[in-house]
Amino acid sequence: MEIKVTKVEQSKLGSVDFDNLQFGRTFSDHMFVAEFENGEWTNFQIKPYSNFSISPASAALHYGQTIFEGLKAYRNKAEEVVLFRPEYNCQRLNDSAARMCMASIPEEIFMEGLRQLLKIDQEWVPRKAGSSLYIRPFMFADEEFLGVKPSSKYKFVIITSPASTYYAGAVKVKVEKKYVRAAEGGVGMAKNGGNYAASLYPAKLAQDQGFHQLVWTDSKTHEYIEEAGTMNIMAVINNVIITPSIEKLTVLKGKTRDTVLTLARAWGLSVEERPIRVEELKNAHENGTLEEVFGVGTAATVAPISLISIDDVSYDVPHLQEGLFSQKVAQYLTDLRLGLVEDENNWMQKAF
Repeated sequence: MEIKVTKVEQSKLGSVDFDNLQFGRTFSDHMFVAEFENGEWTNFQIKPYSNFSISPASAALHYGQTIFEGLKAYRNKAEEVVLFRPEYNCQRLNDSAARMCMASIPEEIFMEGLRQLLKIDQEWVPRKAGSSLYIRPFMFADEEFLGVKPSSKYKFVIITSPASTYYAGAVKVKVEKKYVRAAEGGVGMAKNGGNYAASLYPAKLAQDQGFHQLVWTDSKTHEYIEEAGTMNIMAVINNVIITPSIEKLTVLKGKTRDTVLTLARAWGLSVEERPIRVEELKNAHENGTLEEVFGVGTAATVAPISLISIDDVSYDVPHLQEGLFSQKVAQYLTDLRLGLVEDENNWMQKAF
């Protein structure tokens, strides 16, 4: 594929304080854009980061055909720019596209656009420990039409943003039993904008009460934990790592989730992917078998949870003790990205 490249006249790099990055606030010089029309992807471009011109009748604005992904580029000890399992994100984007009745993006276009974009903007990958270049591929409907049907035109775009950690320190969460993130048969497994829009109001209510995030429960009974806002959730009870199953398609199929479970099994630990009752967490806390609870995700990486509120009762959770699984796996992933440990699973790839 041939990509037309138009570079910025003046880079913004000199104006960026890489020691004080806020997540999702600073954007790199360029972006990759591809267009889908007449059944094929075309017009591949890398151009200066800039606004789009969109019709007021765009199907994305009216019917919510918009999906996205999130991954990161890192700088390892050899000063190489590396990616962590990027093909997983391409596949999940296409899973979301299928559920939202959108065009799929060939892996060649996804990867080649990403690699050339990163090569041009490689100096935007931070060198400071704990920082990375957050990568946001997304797709939206681009047909000018007000009828309720799948769009015939789409834009696929990749933008990047140098960022520090998403959460600073341990996280306080509230188990949500009124509002719903996803229902069986819905679009919970798709990374689409509507899922996040629906979560904003209940999340704001929780944040007003001093919590960082919600732990969503099932839509029928609110008895079972599903996921935690921006993260999949895991608990260690009686030396067993437990996380909600993704079989019902109400939980996002997280890359970090899959990675952590793969490592746990390789290290000989017991893992269960199954429904987790809210009462099970509460009982485990009361009888002393709840060893830790943590979230996992691209933005959050591995985020320890220090407090869980259930029915307005707060439960402190161990999170700073040495030897916790979450600390071990977080350190391993950091070392893996830096190239300090052997990549036995071939998860790391040079970006270009």
